[in-house]
Amino acid sequence: MDYRALGLKTGLEIHIQLNTSRKLFCGCPPVLRDDEPHFRVSRRLYVALSELGSVDPAAVWEVRKRRVFVYEGYRDTTCLVELDEEPPHLPDEEALAAAVAVAKMFNAKLYDEIYVMRKTVVDGSNTSGFQRTMLVAHDGRTKVLGYEIAVDTIALEEDAARKMKEEGKYVYYRLDRLGIPLVEISTSPMEYEPQQIEEVAWIIGYSVKVTGRAKRGLGTVRQDVNVSIAGGAKTEIKGVPKLELIPKVVEYEVLRQLNLLRIRDELRNRGAQPPEGGHLDVTDVFRDTKSKVLRRVLDAGGVVYAVKAPGFQKLLGFEVQPGRRLGTELADYVRAWTELGGLMHSDELPGYGITSDEVRAVEQRLGTNSFILLSGLDPREVAEAVDVVAQRLRQAFEGVPEETRAANPDGTTRFMRPRPGAARMYPETDLPPVRITIEIEKKAEEIASRSLEAEIEKIASLGVNKDMALRLVKSPWLDYFDDFVHKYKRVPPTQIASLLLNTARALAREGVDVTPEKIESVLAELDRGTITKEAVEEILRSLKEGESALDAAKRLGLVKMPYEEVKRVVEGLVKEVGPDKALREAMRRYRGRIDSGDVARALKEIAGGN
Repeated sequence: MDYRALGLKTGLEIHIQLNTSRKLFCGCPPVLRDDEPHFRVSRRLYVALSELGSVDPAAVWEVRKRRVFVYEGYRDTTCLVELDEEPPHLPDEEALAAAVAVAKMFNAKLYDEIYVMRKTVVDGSNTSGFQRTMLVAHDGRTKVLGYEIAVDTIALEEDAARKMKEEGKYVYYRLDRLGIPLVEISTSPMEYEPQQIEEVAWIIGYSVKVTGRAKRGLGTVRQDVNVSIAGGAKTEIKGVPKLELIPKVVEYEVLRQLNLLRIRDELRNRGAQPPEGGHLDVTDVFRDTKSKVLRRVLDAGGVVYAVKAPGFQKLLGFEVQPGRRLGTELADYVRAWTELGGLMHSDELPGYGITSDEVRAVEQRLGTNSFILLSGLDPREVAEAVDVVAQRLRQAFEGVPEETRAANPDGTTRFMRPRPGAARMYPETDLPPVRITIEIEKKAEEIASRSLEAEIEKIASLGVNKDMALRLVKSPWLDYFDDFVHKYKRVPPTQIASLLLNTARALAREGVDVTPEKIESVLAELDRGTITKEAVEEILRSLKEGESALDAAKRLGLVKMPYEEVKRVVEGLVKEVGPDKALREAMRRYRGRIDSGDVARALKEIAGGN
């Protein structure tokens, strides 16, 4: 696709957990726990006017789902702030310094005073119904690794509670993650290709990670992607789980918007009119149906309603993303707004056990051959789903609705909720404005001094080529590399980098568990000169839990040969195969036990002696 011609604009929101000693607004430790919670409390969400006198549409949408939120906590690591029973404490200065450092890294303009704001949260992931957030800086711009990156805002906020499971209308959250400091970096719209957007996301995330102030591990960095094309609409895609999925998410969202615009144009070409809503009860049509889907509903006393969709023939089944059709989008809306499992539409019927005669009967009742079938046990809920479907059908005449979507594992997306309105953000009344002190500025300067490009240059200065240095910075091994280079000075940095990036990766593909502890054990023996670099891979492959690299080398017969013995071996090989072939023969016969440098030294001494 020609993305520039399509007017593709993509924005990123990168959320990075900060590695601090306490949470942002309380003294609880920022650690996740897997043991059984000590207590559970339940809450429900109720809609109310914000302090600006408006109601957020996303909040209204969530309240209609009538869900119950259950919060799990621990007596020794959960406090009243997390339960929204005590006012928040002053923001953690350690987190503030890290956020100011991020602003400096992106040359953003700091605010003189930082105000804590409340941002409405509608999914129950915060006990208070809002997330506390602080706008730290704005209008940043930098160039890193050839990419111009403009940053709209940099914010410091509290992370949400951790969703554990859903059971019907009950949603279970754990409070251990709630309140962990997050820095949020929001970019300006970019016109890069989808693959380049992934690179920019990586640059932003790792610019923070190289400072050492970001948490490491699964779930510590999360990406949201905003996508729009000319004639389409800004769509926010939440929770893209992996960096490498970003290009696919962008590509599929562009495809979805293009196809929704095609559907809009076709509806207009057909002269179709937006449906007014309403439904027809067709339960009696399916009284004797063999459809298992409808049979379960009818046997339990449920109903089947039909919704007219005139002008939508062959469009309900039109594919908007791989494996997803306009009918799928309608079903997503139904699932999001109600407890119903989805819907059936005329483009896929007969099917699901529904016969041609039953389809014709519905068509005759409605006076159209394009329709939606909705079924459920509660007539009120099915009628609510009718309204949802009618609303989404009307939106099809406009093209692409503005909405928040969730990323699927394959890069496609599904409807999540409407985009929040202007009433979403309002001031926090329990905390005073925060001033950035000289002490915080000094700490921030120190943190910001470790930049991504400076880190790559530092590694390259050790003799590691720039390509490998870049791979090292991208890997989870960066901090270990720094530590190992400092501790094991007799092992060349290039050898340490190759061990971390190449050997460990190759062994991992074989299913070998290569831990930092095992690598350090091998490096310690390389540093002492008890093993050779040629033996490293086999030792790591065979290293048992709790066993040292030296013990493994002894067990495998891979202890390094002393130089005196090497020289005797080389002298014999020179006589046997000649000096030109002695090195290769020595490495072949004694691989893993003999060091190539020792062989070269012995050959030089032998030649000098002759």
